[in-house]
Amino acid sequence: MKHVISAVVAVVCILIGGITGHFVKTGLSAAASPNAHETSGKSDGGHGAADSHGSEKKESHGAKKEASGHGGGGHGSDGAAGGVVYFKFTREFIVPVMHDRKVESLVILNINLEADSSISQKLFSMEPKIRDNIMTTLIELSNDDRTFENITDVESYETIRAMVLMNLQKAVPTGIQNVLIVDIAQQDL
Repeated sequence: MKHVISAVVAVVCILIGGITGHFVKTGLSAAASPNAHETSGKSDGGHGAADSHGSEKKESHGAKKEASGHGGGGHGSDGAAGGVVYFKFTREFIVPVMHDRKVESLVILNINLEADSSISQKLFSMEPKIRDNIMTTLIELSNDDRTFENITDVESYETIRAMVLMNLQKAVPTGIQNVLIVDIAQQDL
């Protein structure tokens, strides 16, 4: 009798563990879905918002409403491009700022790319080449003795974004829409 009770307790624990694992797994995948949907075509107001002219709505109760942003529908596009994705690099960019052949400070940038969803896989596979392109641009800007002198200056900030975007569009001609500088910091040495 003692062995039977132990076996029943073990089976019950295994069943409870399996059921709990199933709920945790489905709960996590359901929680991840809305984040992917939000970045795939919604905009934060203005052109492309849910009540804009490029939207598709279903009238039945509980049905999903989708709004296509700039990437699909309207204005002569065929809608095949999809939405917008934000490509996040695996590491920050660390740029040495030099004066008189001496490193005076390091500028740390967290850069993301706003791109068409159609090239998201291409960006992932080309990350080393894209990082190299961005680093080359940032080092070039650090050597001009102006851009990284005052990183809080809006003109310097916009120069960094514009130059990085221009050089990236030479390497990846279509699909990259914007360069987003998420974080920027300077460490004096």
